[in-house]
Amino acid sequence: MDLLSIDSLTDDQIAGILESADRFFGANRRSISSEALRGRIVFNVFYENSTRTAMSFATAAHRLGASAISLSVEHSSVKKGETLEDTAQTLNAMRPDALVIRHRDNGAPGIVAEIMEAPVINAGDGTNEHPTQALLDAATIKHRFGRLKGLKVAICGDIRHSRVARSNAKLLPRLGAEVRLAGPPNLLPDEIPQRSVDDAIEGSDVVMMLRVQRERLEEDLGDAPGEYLQRYGLTAERLTRAAPGAVVMHPGPMNRGVEIDPQIADDPQRSLITLQVEMGVAVRMACLEMLVGRPA
Repeated sequence: MDLLSIDSLTDDQIAGILESADRFFGANRRSISSEALRGRIVFNVFYENSTRTAMSFATAAHRLGASAISLSVEHSSVKKGETLEDTAQTLNAMRPDALVIRHRDNGAPGIVAEIMEAPVINAGDGTNEHPTQALLDAATIKHRFGRLKGLKVAICGDIRHSRVARSNAKLLPRLGAEVRLAGPPNLLPDEIPQRSVDDAIEGSDVVMMLRVQRERLEEDLGDAPGEYLQRYGLTAERLTRAAPGAVVMHPGPMNRGVEIDPQIADDPQRSLITLQVEMGVAVRMACLEMLVGRPA
């Protein structure tokens, strides 16, 4: 089995991952490691830069007793012109027990999965999906509220280029939450109805902000310093529209003072941003255990 999309998972598998993640979350806080994947090898292959996802997958593997081996694509044969398919053939011949891949091109993990005999986990492909991020977001919300059913989740910012938004828009409704997508008109996909950020945040229990992926824009937004924050970002004033007790999330990396006010990002009562990072290790442990934790 591969984990390429939220659609790869059944409802029972999603429930199992969230349950296991809760267990691992508690164990990690007590510095209790597992030997569930002792002797296994996990390859981490990142064609795009990453801090949170790359480090949490490596940490997850180690906490399960597996060895995590990272391929530095910048110093690999990819720089000599080796194709994705040839790289996959090479890595497959080394017989890893799982391969985690992030790639700039939509669908690249699926191409690799056709070649690899070991399970392949999509750690983000282009503007397509980032399934483990959505799973950790769901686990974080569940940890805070005890449920997802009936909650309103506003996801605001650069929706057009966000694989995080796409995966969350698939997962959270399956768990009973209402998802509201909003952002600048030119940063919304054509199929998403226009909705103001203020309207999306109104009465929401969770406000998730996304950075503008300027590296993917064909034309710069042309916004002056501070302009984006006031028009579309999460300010203290805008947050008052949310439901009482609403929390703030961000998948990172953050552009402080652009899509989110720094004081909100650092609010110890409302911000779940560091909790998302912590939950990321637990969720990725749960995913690795589910995919790799079979008899040797």
